[in-house]
Amino acid sequence: MASGILIDGRWEVRPYKADAAGRFERQKTLFRSRVGEGDFPLEEGRYRLYVSYACPWAHRTMIARALLGLESAIPMSVVHPHMLEQSWEFRDDDGRTCPEPVFDAEALWQVYARAEPGVSGRVTVPVLLDTVAKRIVNNESREIVRMFGRAFRPYARNSDVDLCPPGMQDEIEAVIDALYEPVNNGVYRAGFARSQAAYEEAARGLFAALEHWDGVLGRRRWLCGDVLTEADIALFTTLLRFDPVYYVHFKCSLKHIWDYPNLWRFLRRLYHHPAVQPTIRLDHIVQHYFVSHPHINPSGLVPIGPVIDYGEPPRD
Repeated sequence: MASGILIDGRWEVRPYKADAAGRFERQKTLFRSRVGEGDFPLEEGRYRLYVSYACPWAHRTMIARALLGLESAIPMSVVHPHMLEQSWEFRDDDGRTCPEPVFDAEALWQVYARAEPGVSGRVTVPVLLDTVAKRIVNNESREIVRMFGRAFRPYARNSDVDLCPPGMQDEIEAVIDALYEPVNNGVYRAGFARSQAAYEEAARGLFAALEHWDGVLGRRRWLCGDVLTEADIALFTTLLRFDPVYYVHFKCSLKHIWDYPNLWRFLRRLYHHPAVQPTIRLDHIVQHYFVSHPHINPSGLVPIGPVIDYGEPPRD
């Protein structure tokens, strides 16, 4: 992967390494604080969200922010889809540098280094930054989504939306846990594998999980019943990227998502949701993966397909 890492606050270009068996190992997130606790008081407009339209983890937070109606309360900065030697950069779609407003940074690693001097680790999105203290609160998507629904609820325009309703938290968290390794991370474990055995292990686990969740969605409207929750967002952002990218680029090619009737209906239901639709940038998604991974696609050529007909929203 054409990327890098912060070592004691200094940026170094360093691709990831697989384990001895060729398996991709994802680094744990670095920042796990919460707004409304400790040094991070709840204030409207104080916190800025840094995201990529291309990244499925960042996309989760964008969807939650939109569904809850927190756009005015939580301003957002978007990085360029290409992740190259400087990793995520603040450039527009035409490649012009557009420094972000807090540190005048041109790359996200500079936000990390200036907010947390001496930090070591990978630079990832999403990031929730305290713009007053100029410190990073959290860069774990799952926890940011929960904060948006809980801590920031006083500022939510859509007060009727609850992505983790009372009495459902344990089930929602169990489903998110079950999705993570075989599906959300499974596509990366297949795509970034450095051995045939590691690839097949990840790919077979992925498609077994997709078969299972297709069955679950044949019995219920959403993963946890009749209401849209955080778990559905966690599945959706992976499914959205599957046919345009993971099927070819990550060799996840046993089946398309459109071959699973219930997953396909679920994907289209959220794809057409009026709050979700503005958060979808398929151009950013395709550009990111095919340009940013020269060890997989050394030519950097971006495919012109597939053409996917998402049709009309399902009637159910």
